[in-house]
Parts: sequence; structure tokens; C-alpha cells
Amino acid sequence: MSAEAVGMHMPAVVTLADLAAMNAADSNGHRYETSPEGVLSVMPPPDSEHATIASRLFAWLIIAGWPPEQVFQVAGVRIPGPNGVGGRIPDLSVWRTPPPRGVWLSAAGLLLVVEIVSPGSEAMDEVIKRREYAAAGIAHYWVINRDAALTAGLNRLGPDGEYEEYAKMPLAWLLQTAPSDHLG
Repeated sequence: MSAEAVGMHMPAVVTLADLAAMNAADSNGHRYETSPEGVLSVMPPPDSEHATIASRLFAWLIIAGWPPEQVFQVAGVRIPGPNGVGGRIPDLSVWRTPPPRGVWLSAAGLLLVVEIVSPGSEAMDEVIKRREYAAAGIAHYWVINRDAALTAGLNRLGPDGEYEEYAKMPLAWLLQTAPSDHLG
């Protein structure tokens, strides 16, 4: 199907309910997200390296004592903005307390979001989502780059409402520390 044909059937405004339906209907594993301004993003399915990185981080958090009810892979998050509400699906999220059940969870309870950079998603993860997550007040934002060292950039929300990078290290080094060293 051509982009023109798809565009003819798209609603004028894509809602979070529309995104949920698109995500549920896609049998190829794409992820559909939207910015608070209504810009639709279609992410390709994660490859095996991406899934391995997410699994290693998930296991690290669980082994360190984070309750499974507070650590999620690919959970939808409502991202409020001045022009509406968007929906993002971080690769990993850690919640202060177990969130209520739902497809699009409030960012208010989030402690950490992690994005694993895929080829072509650099600008989205390093600039756009960084800005959106900071504006939503999420305390910690980690970006895992897919370079040879799998470099983890750890950011925390500063007093000015912007993220400040406080550490950059290979993922293997990060996984040798305690999560509480970085999420305090």
C-alpha cells in the first residue's frame, strides 16, 4: 500500500485510542507513537540486539530488587504538551509505584525511561524524546547507543527542567553497579 493510500484513510487528528488500535493491528511489530503536537512516528520492529539490551537492563533491575510491577518493557506513556497529549513507548520504564492498568499510562509516576537507539532513531531519541520526557517531568532518562561499547548516557532532570548528563559508560560497566546508585 502506498503512503498516499494510507494517508487518505488517516484521521485528521491521531488520538491515543487510534495509536492503540494501530499498535494492536500491526502484525509486523511496528510501534506507532505521536508527539504532543500530533506528529505521528512509526518505529520499525526491534532487532535481536535491541531486544537483548532491553532484556539485560530488565533483568538487572529485577535482580536488584525492583518489583516486576514497576519495571516495564514497551509500555505506553501519555506525554502532555502545550498543544495536546502524545503517546510514546519507551523501550524500558521504571515506575515509583505500580501504575494503574491501562494502555497509555500517566508520566506522573515515572522514575526512569530508557531508549535504545536504533539505526535511524538517533535524532528522535537524542533530541525529540529527550525534550518531551523532560517537559513531562520524568526524573531520569537513559539513552543506550548501539556503538561497539553500547554506551549508556545517563541523564537526570535538573532544576531548570532540562536533562543533565551525569554519566556516560559502557553498558557492561553500568550493569556492574547497583541501580540505586543512579536512581537516587
